[in-house]
Amino acid sequence: MGISVKLQAFEGPLDLLLHLIDKNKVSIYDIPIAMITEQYMEYVNQMDKEDLNVVSEFLVMAATLLDIKSRMLLPKEVNEEGEEEDPRAELVAKLLEYKLFKYMAYELKDKQVDAQKAFYKPSTVPPEVEAYKPPVNLEELVGDTTLAKLNAIFKDVLKRKEEKVDPIRSKFGKIEKEEVSMSEKLVEIKEYLMTHSQFSFREMLEGNTSKIAIIVAFLVILELIKTGFVTVSQEGTCADIDITVIKNPELIEDLEDE
Repeated sequence: MGISVKLQAFEGPLDLLLHLIDKNKVSIYDIPIAMITEQYMEYVNQMDKEDLNVVSEFLVMAATLLDIKSRMLLPKEVNEEGEEEDPRAELVAKLLEYKLFKYMAYELKDKQVDAQKAFYKPSTVPPEVEAYKPPVNLEELVGDTTLAKLNAIFKDVLKRKEEKVDPIRSKFGKIEKEEVSMSEKLVEIKEYLMTHSQFSFREMLEGNTSKIAIIVAFLVILELIKTGFVTVSQEGTCADIDITVIKNPELIEDLEDE
């Protein structure tokens, strides 16, 4: 079935296919490949063959249409999910995408045309008039508001603020990270060893309330045990750790420099 196609300028092969689909009033999801291919080839045969760049694009699409046409004559292929594949599916996706961008271009062009009709008029208001601010009438602003009404409004605002406060989390204290270095704790323990030859670990930690301070002190004692300055003993699993000084604490300065 032939159709008279005017040799108008199309933007590309997809543009020509959309024109033929609209011309024949067929669904883009169910393209009659045989008829569209025949009409497409009629247009290509009437094209100016001198511009090879343009003709080559249309010939590639012609080859694609012929390939789809031949594949539709063969038994339909089945994909991994057991569904029959339509040879036109890829072409339909390209046409829909091209149609979307084409109509978006039309919208942008319309906006550009409408924008050319808009004109901007610079402000001609004198600076004195622009800087003028009308006086505020306090009596009109306050109206019938009294001190009693303002007090009620104030209490209502405070009440809403109190309702937003978490009754539990609001009582939590501020958690701050306490920095305790090994060198500082070593100096402190050294001074303690100078006046105590035998003591318990609990006695040495009196006044150290933070967990990090206790941990660092324990690490320092371990280092002193390893270097032979003190020995420790414990009678039971939960009993106090007894510490005995067996080496002059003044030599701990050498340990600090290591």
